[in-house]
Amino acid sequence: MKIKIKVFFVILSASITLFGACASQPSTQMRNENNNSTSQTHQGHGDHLAQVNERGDMAMGFSHQKTTHRFRLLADGGAIEVTANDAGDSESRDQIRQHFGHITQMFSGGNFEAPMLTHGKTPPGVSVLQKLKTEITYRYEEIERGGRVRITTNNKEALAAAHEFLRFQIADHQTGDSTEIEKL
Repeated sequence: MKIKIKVFFVILSASITLFGACASQPSTQMRNENNNSTSQTHQGHGDHLAQVNERGDMAMGFSHQKTTHRFRLLADGGAIEVTANDAGDSESRDQIRQHFGHITQMFSGGNFEAPMLTHGKTPPGVSVLQKLKTEITYRYEEIERGGRVRITTNNKEALAAAHEFLRFQIADHQTGDSTEIEKL
């Protein structure tokens, strides 16, 4: 019960922060409306990444500056991995592991609120992942400096949705990870 309450308050505080930020600042599109310069366009992308990182720090409970996200597309699904940048940073490592324990349970139940809060919208593939939740396995794994959520399925529609979801993560977090499917 404590975990559910904590997750609720993390999501609630992230929602309040997200809606407050959206209401108090004009959109990037409106700011750039009268100026189509390259620097303004790049600033818009930088603003978006900064917003993703800020909302993500709130929703995930650890700093993007102290951690590294990796997303992998695999033949049977994929993986989300986050590690602490510093091997001695046990605080970030433990926060990652706690978050991934929650995320595994949430995703298994079709709950994708955390990525929705982080990205400010519903990521592509989520509606199919929710619809086919019984066809997908989400497994938490501890790794040396953090954790991994391993996504597996034998369902072709669910597999395509998982890959779509992970490709969106790669693009929105700007990780530079491959969007090609790795063979096992």
